[in-house]
Amino acid sequence: MKKRIGKIVLSVLGAFILLVILCAVYLKLALPGVEAAPEMAIKPTAAQIEHGSYLANHVASCMHCHSSRDFSKLTGPNVAGTEGKGGEGFLREMGFPGNYYAQNLTPAYLSDWTDGEIYRAITAGVSRDGHALFPVMPYLSYAKMDPADIKDIIAYLRTLKPIDNVIPAAESDFPMNFIINTMPVKPEGGKLPDTTDPVAYGKYITTFAACADCHTPVDGQGKALPGMDFAGGREFPVPTGTVRSMNITADKSGIGSWTKETFVRRFKAYEHKEQPAVQAGEFNTVMPWTVLSGMTESDLGAVYDYLRTLKPVEHKVERFTPATKLVANR
Repeated sequence: MKKRIGKIVLSVLGAFILLVILCAVYLKLALPGVEAAPEMAIKPTAAQIEHGSYLANHVASCMHCHSSRDFSKLTGPNVAGTEGKGGEGFLREMGFPGNYYAQNLTPAYLSDWTDGEIYRAITAGVSRDGHALFPVMPYLSYAKMDPADIKDIIAYLRTLKPIDNVIPAAESDFPMNFIINTMPVKPEGGKLPDTTDPVAYGKYITTFAACADCHTPVDGQGKALPGMDFAGGREFPVPTGTVRSMNITADKSGIGSWTKETFVRRFKAYEHKEQPAVQAGEFNTVMPWTVLSGMTESDLGAVYDYLRTLKPVEHKVERFTPATKLVANR
């Protein structure tokens, strides 16, 4: 009887181990299950390239992550001449489940990619060779954008000055090295709303800018906290300490007292201005004020109109903790 029970236990255990192995193989080899890159050949007009530049530099802020940033200055502005070269790290020491790097977007790297392959990477999160991208590059948001806008961005990227810069390969820790393959999505392909509807258009711009990614707090596994959309408090390390995103809901602990004019001026205050140097222990931020300040006042106003429709969330955020205080509290 004991032998029979032992055989049953061994059989069940063996079946379980086999199932785990099959699941691991499926996650590693069969996924991501995204369709092949679409066939497309973008032949843009000058106006479309200009629009793509506006989106890439000021709305989606592609150039902010994919260029070098100078965190010795407030907001970590882009370093002139590095546009699209890539290399910024999103690392384990910053709380990520591995090491991820912004890719080189200049023709020095993308010249061999088809327009369809770039489109799939932006909107589905799958690279040219079929591997899944970690969604620190907000393809989950870009998947909802109007295809025409994405194509304009691609057209603009083709015009960048080539910069030779080899980017390290991404490394995902366990279990993210399996989970990452489940993340790519089939692009929904949204439609650009009528700009005369400020709330709908504002939602579109807010999604394009992936505001929720930084302004929604997350748990220890990086998952958004339920009911805390746009309530701020997500932590980001900077050389001088730790900064936390602002609550941008209409609660009084957020931007409830802000007028539209106050909101727009807050962004425009950074436009075309040299940012001051930041000393040890002083406030700094990862918020891309310098690039978002280039958005039009009407687009910024639409973002404000949309944010005012969100559920107000009471959440007072301590915006910054100096590195000296962090060390003292250890």
